[in-house]
Amino acid sequence: MKYFSTNSLAEQADFKTATILGQALDKGLYFPETIPQIEKAFFKNLWQYTKAEIALKVIEPYIGNTIPKNILETIVTETIAYPIPLVQVSDNIFSLELFHGPTLAFKDVGARFMSRCLGYFLQNNKQKVTVLVATSGDTGGAVANGFYDVDGIDVVILYPSKKVSEVQEQQLTTLGKNIVALEVEGSFDDCQQMVKQAFADKEITTKMFLTSANSINVARWLPQQFYYFFALQQWMQNEPPVVAVPSGNFGNICAGLLAQRSGLPVAHFIAACNANNSVTEYLEDGVYRTKPSVATLSNAMDVGNPSNFIRVLHLFQQNYGLLKNNLTSYSITDEETKQTIAEVYQTNNYLLDPHGAVGYAALKKYLQMHPGQKGIFLETAHPVKFCDVVEPVIGRKIELPTAVATLATKEKKSIKMKGRYTELKDFLLSV
Repeated sequence: MKYFSTNSLAEQADFKTATILGQALDKGLYFPETIPQIEKAFFKNLWQYTKAEIALKVIEPYIGNTIPKNILETIVTETIAYPIPLVQVSDNIFSLELFHGPTLAFKDVGARFMSRCLGYFLQNNKQKVTVLVATSGDTGGAVANGFYDVDGIDVVILYPSKKVSEVQEQQLTTLGKNIVALEVEGSFDDCQQMVKQAFADKEITTKMFLTSANSINVARWLPQQFYYFFALQQWMQNEPPVVAVPSGNFGNICAGLLAQRSGLPVAHFIAACNANNSVTEYLEDGVYRTKPSVATLSNAMDVGNPSNFIRVLHLFQQNYGLLKNNLTSYSITDEETKQTIAEVYQTNNYLLDPHGAVGYAALKKYLQMHPGQKGIFLETAHPVKFCDVVEPVIGRKIELPTAVATLATKEKKSIKMKGRYTELKDFLLSV
C-alpha cells in the first residue's frame, strides 16, 4: 500500500514513512492509493471472529510489508484490549461506548495503535523523535498515555488554556517524564496552526526529528475504522444502521466513511457538529467556509477548520452530490446538548457526555425525518470527563472511575505561552 499527499506534490510513501513523517513534505495529508475491498461473506460472519481478528483484517492491507504479521497481531491485540460495547438506549437508538480505555475516550484506539507502530519503526533509531501534537481535549490525554515512558520519544502537547475540562487537563499535564504540556493562551485552532508552522519550519526540522500524533497521521486515523466494525458485529437488526459521529477535526467520521467504502454495511453517516459548523453549512449550500472556532460545552469538537475534511473530499473524489448522498450534518447548540443529556437520563436512564449528546441529538433529528430506520451514535468519552457540564444537568454527582480519582492527587505541570508561533519555536529550539 502506498500513500499520496492530498496536495499532490510530495512523493508517495509506504505506511512506515507516512507514520514517521506524520505529514507529507508538501504539507498535505497522506491518503491511501487504493481502498481495500472486503468480501461480503466476511460481514455475514462477523460474529464468528474475535475483535483482534476483525481489526487485523481491516488494517493489514494498509500496513503492507512494513510490519511483520506476528508483530502487527500483537499491536492490534494490545490496542483493543478493553471492551467496546454497543448498548441499546431506546427502541431505535444504540450507543457505541468508546470510553472504556485507559483515558476514557475514543482516541485511545488510535493513540495506542500509533505509539506501538512508531515504537516498532524507531526501535533502532539513534535520533530522539519528538511527537508534536495539538489537542482540543481528548487527544492530548490519549497521546500522553500511549507514548508515556516510551524510549526515544518525547511528546509535546499544545492545548488551549481554560478550554479543556479539568479531567482532560489533568490527564495531559500530570504524567511528566517524556510528556510536556504547553498551555496556550488561545483556541485549539491557534494550537493547531502553531503545530503546522513548526512542521513547515526548516530551522526546526533540520535540528529535530518531528512527527505528529494528531489524526492527520495515518497511524492515528486508520485504526479508528476498528470500532465501526465492532459495532456491526454487535448489530442484531435486519437493516444496516445510520451512524452519527460527534465531529470536530473529522478524522473519526472519515475513518467510518472509509470503512463504508471498503464494504462495511452502513446506511448513512451523520456528522454531528456543535456551533463549529463549517461542514454543516457546506453540505447545505456547497460552499466551504472555514471560520474561527468558538467555545462550546462539547469542547473536543471546537474546530473551525477541520484538518481531515480534505480526506473526506478525496474519499468522494470531490463529488459534492456523491458526498451528500452518504453524509448529512446537523449543528447542535449548547442548549440542545444540555436538554438531550437531561432527557435521555430521565427517560432512558442513560448518561451522556456532551459530545455523545450532540451525536444522539443529531441522530434523533435524522431518524424523525426517516421513520423506520435505526441508528448508532458514538459515545466518545466518559461523562465524568465533563462533570462540570453534566452534573448540574442531572442534579447528582458522577461516580469517579479509579483512573480519574487518582489524577486529583497528582501535580499539574504545564508551560504557559502566548498563542504566537515564535514562542513555540523558541521552546522547541531550546530543548
